[in-house]
Amino acid sequence: MDINGDKGRSWHNTLRSLSLALLGLLPLGQAAAQNLAQPVLRIQGSNTVGAKLAPMLVAELFRSEGFTDVAIRPSGVENEQQVSARDAQGQPIIATVAAHGSSTGFVGLKNGTTDLAASSRPIKDSELAALAFLGDLKSVQAEQVVAIDGLAIIVHPSNPMQSISSAQLARLFAGQVKNWSEIGGADLSVRLHARDDMSGTYDTFKELVLASHSTSLHSSALRYESNDELSAAVVGDPGAVGFVGLASVGRAKALAITDGNSLPMLPETTTVATEDYPLSRRLFFYADPSGSSAWVRRFIDFAHSDAGQAVVIKAGYIAQSVQAVSQTPAPSMPAAYRQMAREAKRLTVNFRFDDGSARLDNKAQRDIERVIAYLREHDLLRQRAVLVGFDDSNSDPSRAALISRLRAMAVRRELAKGGVIFKEISGLGDELPVASNDDANGRIRNRRVEIWVY
Repeated sequence: MDINGDKGRSWHNTLRSLSLALLGLLPLGQAAAQNLAQPVLRIQGSNTVGAKLAPMLVAELFRSEGFTDVAIRPSGVENEQQVSARDAQGQPIIATVAAHGSSTGFVGLKNGTTDLAASSRPIKDSELAALAFLGDLKSVQAEQVVAIDGLAIIVHPSNPMQSISSAQLARLFAGQVKNWSEIGGADLSVRLHARDDMSGTYDTFKELVLASHSTSLHSSALRYESNDELSAAVVGDPGAVGFVGLASVGRAKALAITDGNSLPMLPETTTVATEDYPLSRRLFFYADPSGSSAWVRRFIDFAHSDAGQAVVIKAGYIAQSVQAVSQTPAPSMPAAYRQMAREAKRLTVNFRFDDGSARLDNKAQRDIERVIAYLREHDLLRQRAVLVGFDDSNSDPSRAALISRLRAMAVRRELAKGGVIFKEISGLGDELPVASNDDANGRIRNRRVEIWVY
């Protein structure tokens, strides 16, 4: 049967309607107990999201519902887990998490074997088209950013290298650098460790590093389905270099990254939270926008809550909670910006935009609510905050300055709905790039609005 056609859509809607009807007739726990072969929640996709974060979120959701005997156990299949509990009536309830790579989550949505697709990268255009029968998977109802991660470049702890450029990194993984001494390291043969082709981590690395430098992964690279397995292999190999999510760095050594004219950045809390770190990325859940189950909605709400974001931190990733941090003034900063860095603190959230656009994306819409709550809680709503907009260098300087200010004004418009009155709004054009302007991903990072508070 072609699930993209009218018959597929009708069959999918019939199954969904029946499921929702059954869940509507019974309390959630009782509905699950009627048929243990049908978990109340099925999550499939990214190993980065599914190995730790997703099971931990489900377990804490169950506890928040008052369930007892909550446990996370292997299912017997590698990289698959089951979260079990008992409801108020003592009936068993389960959820399943399969972590075989981001692309498998979208396949699961397509064939109806999962309720949520976990992904360590945005949905691809081809996947969006294949799932069009469900609705718009890029809508605010479907696309949920639940955490921020940094793709850490890891080496053996004894490796003397401290930082590496994205261009050098591309040459390494393309097999063009055979010995670390060629890029300033020790006289030691390079050995490549990479995630497998199903992995969103690999997709991210391929897009941010390999493709942006017109290279491809060398065939000698050892491939892994698991981040933790790759990290352990690097720790046991003095000449190794690999890439993993932040939660899997373990005993390996993470290198600082430079991209274009940016300063070397380690994958630290502040640089990843603001998405300034060149290899930072968002972690997603994607749901059916036209009719998700009650459990899917509860899970998404919990993941975005303070309790859910606390789980994000426990899992080793960066929460989207807002904090104010000091930033060291640097000679490369424009004079006014350098003065602000001396006197004010920067919030750990940036708003980013499409090329030539001032439209806020799905993450930004939730960040607006978080920022308003933070400013209200700390009595910073009136004349205490500053917005600074930036653009990439794709435009002429005067246009870049205009667009950067328009973006800051777009953020002001949304925050003003929550009662925020700003001390100042400015646009710095293409100043202070955090990434290379030579490719689309770098330009996206440079198109941003920062928030500072006095």
